[in-house]
Amino acid sequence: MKESAKSHATFVAVAAIVRPVMNLLMSKKWEGLEKLPAGGFIAAPNHCTEIDPLVVGHMLYNQKRMPHFLAKAGLFKVPVLGAVLRSTKQIPVERSTTGANLALQLAKEIVDEGGAIIIYPEGTLTRDPALWPMRGHTGAARMALQSGIPVVPMAHWGAQEVLPRYSKRMYIFPRKTSRLVVGDPVDLSAFAGRPLDRATLAEATNVIMDAITGLLAGLRGEQPPAERWDPAAHNQPTQGRFVEQSGTGDSAIRDGGASNDNTGDSAG
Repeated sequence: MKESAKSHATFVAVAAIVRPVMNLLMSKKWEGLEKLPAGGFIAAPNHCTEIDPLVVGHMLYNQKRMPHFLAKAGLFKVPVLGAVLRSTKQIPVERSTTGANLALQLAKEIVDEGGAIIIYPEGTLTRDPALWPMRGHTGAARMALQSGIPVVPMAHWGAQEVLPRYSKRMYIFPRKTSRLVVGDPVDLSAFAGRPLDRATLAEATNVIMDAITGLLAGLRGEQPPAERWDPAAHNQPTQGRFVEQSGTGDSAIRDGGASNDNTGDSAG
């Protein structure tokens, strides 16, 4: 991707800090890197710990693909962080239709230049007690079907041992291994020409989530649940942090969060 001089310099500066830390925290095993498209694409990974963006961003940066995330608009107002997000062309996501359209436009520009857009279809950390991918939002499917952008499923496993979901403590020793696998672009040709209504987007999203879940099952060497976790069926909001209630498998909300299902889903 043709990054501006300012964007490239900021990426290099951030990477100079983040890459050594990630290498210190975890060894890494990356598979399927040859499946990354030569042109722009949507990367669709699973989401099980708050350091997921660093895991995926580290891999993409090492492949000379600058990572661009759809991030909550409020993060762009945070001092220093907001400046970094803007200078590296991260994409703010707002709830309004206007904000959604702008995010789609910015994402399309980045992909047209050969960039990688990272969208977490789950929209937030998985609610599944065993950390399997839960029901996805339709943002990635909508963007792909509207713009013809390929969706590349990804799965990773191991980072949650360093920072468990919603934990405030890192577990550095013994050193963990982060494994990540890149899958073949998802075949969404069956949805070509269909109206982008709720049913079409839900079906396309399920195809994407099946691809992500299949990759994760391979990494874990386990069979995923027969039915994907649906927060609504467990009286859980689809956004925000939560604390699991012991013995119930359900959860109670701790903090609020936001994402926009019209364009994609936030980075965390």
